[in-house]
Amino acid sequence: MKYSVLAGRILYSLIFIMTALGHFSDKYISYAASQGVPLAAIAVPLSGILATLGGLSVALGYKARYGAWLLVLFLVPVTAMMHNFWSVADPMMAQMQMVMFMKNVTMIGSALLIAHFGSGPLSLDAWLAARQTRRAEHNQPVTA
Repeated sequence: MKYSVLAGRILYSLIFIMTALGHFSDKYISYAASQGVPLAAIAVPLSGILATLGGLSVALGYKARYGAWLLVLFLVPVTAMMHNFWSVADPMMAQMQMVMFMKNVTMIGSALLIAHFGSGPLSLDAWLAARQTRRAEHNQPVTA
C-alpha cells in the first residue's frame, strides 16, 4: 500500500511540474490576458511558482500538506478564470472547458485529501519524522 501512495503523489504532481515552465512564457501570459486575467504578466508567473513548489512538495513528500495547499491556492482561481465554460458561446469549446473545469475540480479534491492525510510512509516527511523520533529516543536519560 505504501508504494501506491508514493506512485499516486508522483503521478498527481506531474501535471504541475511538467507545465510549470509554460507559466513564464509569453504564450501563456497572452492567453491568460485574453481570458480576462488581471495583471496576467504577474499572475501567470506567480501561478507557475505555486504549481512548481506545490508539485515538487507533494511529489517528494516534503511538507506535502503545505504543498497541497499551494496547489489549492493555484487551482481555485485558475479553474474559475480559465475554464469558465458557462460563459463560452461555442458549444464545442464550452464542452472542452467544462471537461477542463471538472479535471481541475478533481485535482482540488485530491489536493485537499493530501492536505488532510499528508504524504504517506514513503516520503521525506515520514523519513524526517522517524529520524527525529530516533534522535529523541537516543537522547532519553536512562532511569533505574
